[in-house]
Amino acid sequence: MEFDLVVIGAGPGGYTAAIKAAQLGMKTAIVEKGKNLGGTCLNVGCIPSKALLSSSELFHEAQHGFKSHGIKAEGVTMDVAAMLKRKDGVVSKMARGIDYLMNKNGIEHVSGSGRIVNAGEVEVTGGEATRTLKTKRILIATGSSVSGLPFLEFDGETVLSSDHAIALGQAPESMIVIGGGAIGLELGSVWARLGTKVTVVEFLTRIAAIFDEDITQALQKLLQKQGLKFHLGTGVESAEKTKTGIKLTAAKGDKSLELEAEKVLVAVGRKPNTDDLGATEAGVELDERGRIRTDAEWQTNVPGIYAIGDVIAGPMLAHKAEQEAVAAVERMAGKAGRVNYDTIPWVIYTAPEVAAVGLTEAEAKEKGHEVSVGAFPFQANGRAVAGAHADGLAKVIADKATDRVLGAQILSANASELIAEAVLLMEFDGSAEDLARTIHAHPTMSEGLREAAHMAMGEPLHI
Repeated sequence: MEFDLVVIGAGPGGYTAAIKAAQLGMKTAIVEKGKNLGGTCLNVGCIPSKALLSSSELFHEAQHGFKSHGIKAEGVTMDVAAMLKRKDGVVSKMARGIDYLMNKNGIEHVSGSGRIVNAGEVEVTGGEATRTLKTKRILIATGSSVSGLPFLEFDGETVLSSDHAIALGQAPESMIVIGGGAIGLELGSVWARLGTKVTVVEFLTRIAAIFDEDITQALQKLLQKQGLKFHLGTGVESAEKTKTGIKLTAAKGDKSLELEAEKVLVAVGRKPNTDDLGATEAGVELDERGRIRTDAEWQTNVPGIYAIGDVIAGPMLAHKAEQEAVAAVERMAGKAGRVNYDTIPWVIYTAPEVAAVGLTEAEAKEKGHEVSVGAFPFQANGRAVAGAHADGLAKVIADKATDRVLGAQILSANASELIAEAVLLMEFDGSAEDLARTIHAHPTMSEGLREAAHMAMGEPLHI
């Protein structure tokens, strides 16, 4: 039996590619070594972390927010075991959904570790059996794994990766989070809401540096109100385990700091999974960062071998991998698949959330644009105030000469949902005026983005 496509890796990129290939008439197999399909995102990443964020945010709201609504809820407690059980249930339900999609589309699921023998063969080792799959094409979608620090080896007890931090049996008394990006801020928020004293250590001079400074400063102030502490411009240099946890030595400018906590979460990034894959042995080229090189059709230098998602260049985001999956398979089928890398949204799911698409104000200026910027505070938005979600702002960055929207950023409740309008606008090369003249229901938080567009035009309405 020969397949038209064998996909190695069943994360969002891999299983989406398999579904699309089957829909286009390709005989498809998907190889996955994990217990469940869904990859990092479903099993230990995006989905379980959002379940914990939702549960802990409700708990925090019951403790600190209900009173302003006239709701009395004294003595509210959190059952961490029940929270984790719910999280596991969410993951199981979604995993069953992917299994259903594989069966529905006639995709053969092969359990085991896939290794490329050559452009036409994948060897799968699982348990006692070894199977060789013959195929016309191979798609590498093996994703990424957590990066560590040389002096902090993950042990799952004191030194945690994000995989460990979503499964703690109880809230630790204290936690140091190394890394002020999405993973560190999200998981730091979860445990801070449950009573852990959380300190974030970031090497850069500000957190969430993919956003503009006015956004990140506002975010940091809101997180500080929630109990998180920050050491910015600080590099961790060494670590020593103690009887009660761990002690870190860090440098902040010319000063040395000693920080102690029960646990430390290392959230300094991720690395592509290209080891033990047979790709390099088959002649596939990697770049200087260990990522697989691909062309405009997501094909490697070896004809018939393709790659998408975290193993290639670009942001390590599930939705980027999904879009590449569809486009790459469409190209295999002779169709005009494409990915607009300029309109990939970024989100950090703190409370409030922060989301962005396109260029930041700083990036737009660096690229030579003269910009018009509108920033609208949600304190002036009726729905936000009525719902007690008035923290944050919406920001639109437009080219002054053409009025074309170059980017947008939102710091607010549900920013992850609100940013979709800006993504769609930019996909169609829309202008600030297009956004400003689009009717939005009132009262809604989406009006905040429209108001920011009015401000970018120099025609503010409600401020």
